[in-house]
Amino acid sequence: MSRRLATVLLAGGLLGLVWGGVPVPAGAQPSSTGLAYMSERVCATPALGYAACDAVQLVPVATDKGQGGGRNPHNSPPPVSYYAPQLQNAYALAAAAEQNGAGKAVAVVDAYDDPNAYSDLVAYRTDTNNNLGNIAECQAPTGRPDLSGSGPCFAKVNQDGLESSYPQANTSWAEEISLDLDAVSALCPECNIVLVEADSNNLADLGTAVDTAASFGPAAIGNSYGGSEFSTEGSYAAEYYDHPGVAVTAASGDNGYGAEFPAAASSVIAVGGTSLSVDSSTSRGWEETVWSGTGSGCSAVIPKPDWQTDTGCSGYRTVGDVAADADPYTGLNVYDTYGEPGWLVFGGTSASAQIIAGVYGLAGGLPSSYPDGAEGLYYAGSQINFGATNPDLNDVTSGSNGSCAGHGHFADPSLAYLCTAGTGYDGPTGMGTPSGTGAF
Repeated sequence: MSRRLATVLLAGGLLGLVWGGVPVPAGAQPSSTGLAYMSERVCATPALGYAACDAVQLVPVATDKGQGGGRNPHNSPPPVSYYAPQLQNAYALAAAAEQNGAGKAVAVVDAYDDPNAYSDLVAYRTDTNNNLGNIAECQAPTGRPDLSGSGPCFAKVNQDGLESSYPQANTSWAEEISLDLDAVSALCPECNIVLVEADSNNLADLGTAVDTAASFGPAAIGNSYGGSEFSTEGSYAAEYYDHPGVAVTAASGDNGYGAEFPAAASSVIAVGGTSLSVDSSTSRGWEETVWSGTGSGCSAVIPKPDWQTDTGCSGYRTVGDVAADADPYTGLNVYDTYGEPGWLVFGGTSASAQIIAGVYGLAGGLPSSYPDGAEGLYYAGSQINFGATNPDLNDVTSGSNGSCAGHGHFADPSLAYLCTAGTGYDGPTGMGTPSGTGAF
């Protein structure tokens, strides 16, 4: 696993660091025991044409693998971390999680194999902190998993759709897989889930896995990975990520301001990240600000689609569209035993992309009235308009993910929305975070 230290939490306070030019957020408090924590990226920076998983793990400093000695289970709680009931409550989805999702499928696409994917998901769901109930393995009467039952059920297939000949196992991507499956289950516990494992993190393999995922007829396909933009990404987007009638979510990235692929594709829902905290002073009971690690900004390749009416990015696609919790210091509790001890805490836009995929599962997928080629990008039938708000989304109005133009600032203050939250649409959080399923 590549270890790229982002922040170090010390007992006497929080010391924010920047490694490799990547800003990552501060703002959490030390645990009551004074145990120090730091956040680390799960996957190494990829070469051009490849993708890295967008998971960020929170680990105790004393047990960091990079410091030798291996990692031990957490011996105290991290600053803040959430189980399924808290996430459902934060996004006004508790009732929907009980009533909706049966017979609907959510597909998760990742690279490489997690041999323990099913057993770890069962352990996560049946833990008393989550109380989501068991999940069976999907039946395959024709040799292909049946995801139409009222389950819930789980299936794992390779990038060709077969329940055999899985790719090589990989510890880092297994962590990503555990995060993804747990996040989807947390939001849509009645949904059927199919995990499609690409042969590698090459974008062609991942794209093939997305096409295979779409063949199962899911309500949503969650993609928790990204890489640098490239000149021919438009053809990749058209070939692999354009699936009318399916909500295809993609993580906007964990590198602060800047766009990555496939989130830059105009046929996907680019999901940014927030920091989520309890706030009893608000009617909602929760507060969200921009997670400073989230990606946003202007694609360098993809033209601005007709449905996107904001004034920035000079004719190119603006990222992102919607958001959810992604700060590892307000992260998700995840269960993973492939080379790991069990309970771990993760953030990153991997988490938010799968939260949104789960919400689309609860909503039953995309309305049939959505225009072809713009699925998932018309929230509640309305175009994404700068300066407007959607009552079915929580408008995030504070926080930033860095400087909007590299190491400088835009001279035009009206373009600050590309990296700074404000009323209505902004780059880091799009139109906002879920408030029920009405906007989906």
